[in-house]
Amino acid sequence: MSSKPLIVYLAARGFERDLLDELALHGVNILEVKERLVLAEGLFRSAWAQNIWLEPFFQPIASVGEAVRILKSIQRNWKLHAVDFHRRAALIEQQLPPVKAKPLPFGQPAPTSPLGSWTLWDRDTLLVSATCSSAFPDGEVNFEEDKVNPPSRAYLKLWETFTLLGRGPQPGELCLDLGSAPGGWTWVLASMGARVISIDKSPLDPRVEAMDGVEHRIGSGFGLEPRHVGRVDWLFSDMACYPERLLNVVVKQWLEADAAENFVCTIKLQGDTDHKMVQAFREIPGSEVLHLSCNKHELTWINLGERRRAAL
Repeated sequence: MSSKPLIVYLAARGFERDLLDELALHGVNILEVKERLVLAEGLFRSAWAQNIWLEPFFQPIASVGEAVRILKSIQRNWKLHAVDFHRRAALIEQQLPPVKAKPLPFGQPAPTSPLGSWTLWDRDTLLVSATCSSAFPDGEVNFEEDKVNPPSRAYLKLWETFTLLGRGPQPGELCLDLGSAPGGWTWVLASMGARVISIDKSPLDPRVEAMDGVEHRIGSGFGLEPRHVGRVDWLFSDMACYPERLLNVVVKQWLEADAAENFVCTIKLQGDTDHKMVQAFREIPGSEVLHLSCNKHELTWINLGERRRAAL
């Protein structure tokens, strides 16, 4: 019998292959795959898992009613992720307390109530985990969108990042936004009261450039050096570039100069996912790499100063 724990990984939508490849690369033993659900032995905080079921177990059931009683006896809140036996699963779900997943207003904290996940692995067997890596249903964050003010939907990446972190830039803190045009990220940061130095070869949306605390400079994020702006509280990058260039030209330069306290950068992947390059970001002390709900073939790298120092 394996000494490694049983774990269920839920792949980000459309990135099942990336999840399987990353798990295999890190020595996770894959037992079975059903659509986006991957049953495996061994825990790895995969960037391509939208949610991880941390304490799964199989539970035989003789009826729909028994399944309902068992789930209710464990805890109140459950999210069904159906992969088979959809009608039977729906009958069970209908008798459980409803989980309201209304769009979240930005600024409201992430849920704190435990949210378990379950599925029917076969007709008479539940696969259940009361503990998951995300407090959101299937790990997907759904916001009340602002369809008027931001110049692009990129703002949702920062909204989700700050919601998951439980923190973001404070009023008056200095942020550097590399590759900022048309200004979705700058709009978020300025809306939070931060001071923003925005860098791009293209102009910002005029409404964003006119916001209090915004200074836009025409130029390349790769050409900007720490000596040009001094130390910043937050460095942000959503630049379209190869991950290797982001790592070697931007991240390492600002880390080595100790010129940025916190980093949030999008790793934009080209063609087949370069898992070794993703791992290079992950190996920087204090780092976290994750796939946001609104990310496409890209990942978000987060490195906070207090985490970095604690890891050294």
